[in-house]
Amino acid sequence: MAGLRRLDWPDNGEVAVPAPAGEAGMRARLAAIRAAMAAQGLDALVVYGDREHAANIRWASGFDPRFEEALLIVTPGEAVLVAGNECLPYTRVAPLVRSGEIRVRHCPSLSLISQPRDGERLDAVIAGEIPAGARVGTAGWKYYEAGELPDPDHALEIPAVIADLLRARAGEVRNATAIFMHPGSGLRSTVAVDEVPRLEFANRMAAAALTRMVMAFREGMTDFACIEAARLGGLPLGCHVTFATGAMADQGLSGPTGQMLRRGSPVSFNICHWGANICRAGWLAGTADDLPAPARDYLTAFALPYMKAMSVWCSLMRPGIRGGAVWAAMRAALPPETFAVGLNPGHLIGDDEWISSPVGEGSELPLRSGMAMQCDVIPSNPVYGSARMEDGYVILDAEGQAELARRFPDTARRCRARQVFMRDVIGLDVPDALLPLADTCGVVAPFLLAPRGLIVLH
Repeated sequence: MAGLRRLDWPDNGEVAVPAPAGEAGMRARLAAIRAAMAAQGLDALVVYGDREHAANIRWASGFDPRFEEALLIVTPGEAVLVAGNECLPYTRVAPLVRSGEIRVRHCPSLSLISQPRDGERLDAVIAGEIPAGARVGTAGWKYYEAGELPDPDHALEIPAVIADLLRARAGEVRNATAIFMHPGSGLRSTVAVDEVPRLEFANRMAAAALTRMVMAFREGMTDFACIEAARLGGLPLGCHVTFATGAMADQGLSGPTGQMLRRGSPVSFNICHWGANICRAGWLAGTADDLPAPARDYLTAFALPYMKAMSVWCSLMRPGIRGGAVWAAMRAALPPETFAVGLNPGHLIGDDEWISSPVGEGSELPLRSGMAMQCDVIPSNPVYGSARMEDGYVILDAEGQAELARRFPDTARRCRARQVFMRDVIGLDVPDALLPLADTCGVVAPFLLAPRGLIVLH
């Protein structure tokens, strides 16, 4: 019978630190970039990165800017990484920089204000790497759809100082970010099997921290103390740690501000690393009796229907299912007048928490093997607050799973164990193709001062 059951949160053991992408993998990525450039008739691709927008440049090179901006300029025969003062020695984190296949140029204008400017000027670097009159694509962190802007193909989201220099040098400069981020054709819209252990490691780190935090919840704690209890492991954050309760309860993107945990208050929180975002929402309560009177049927009227809808979501995470079908099914399972889900019910995740999504109203894009999917379905109600089962998954077909089991048997074993928990213990309809990456997958505790009371569907 659906309801609450006292259960321990799963723990499938430590996840070994995965090997970083090596020379062969990065060489294959560079070749894929050049093939995509050729398909679009581009003579050069300029990939921009900064600390907030590092995902594309890191995927393409293995290097992510710290403090500063950076450029990766790719032509059919050359690739050069342009870095500022402090990032210059860090460029050697990139495998193809170490091998000499990606050259490095020093441009101090990419550095912070007031630092030494002894080095190459930005215009000289661009003139030296971009052929005059070339067709140039730029990749920053987003592209624009038809109808958003008068000329979305030529709308550049990179800094104007770089865009202006490129336009002065090239024959045409267009937005080519979709090469990386389009949910149907982007190079980052699917992951290779050797990336699955890296995603699992990030999800394990985030899920373990969130579990430690929840198990430490006590009435009267501050939100700062809650985050301290999480003991973050040190991976780069994919977004700011959120914790919203008390006066900040309706500000879901808020970080800790000194609010105290009060019985009978709604709460939401997350821990997000590159490749993982584990998020939960519910009530600071031991039982339904702790909730405000209008919300005391939260479990039956809101949380259980939400959990049943998440079972539908899981069941649809299979190669070949159209994104529009997922959208329609979730709208039917979570009527907007009660659940008010505003964003896409599911999206692609990478080093950036949101890459793009094949799921959208009327979307004909199919889910594909290799998609790293974030189960990001966020309901909202003025009486009931929210509920959340937000974790990371990878969709893999039988061939991909066989390769995973052969090359990374421990990852495959843990994913199977998580599937068993979600199906047999919680009662979620999890297909074989959906691999859960976090031990929190399927774990929803509506009353977070009694966190071992989990929702089950049978």
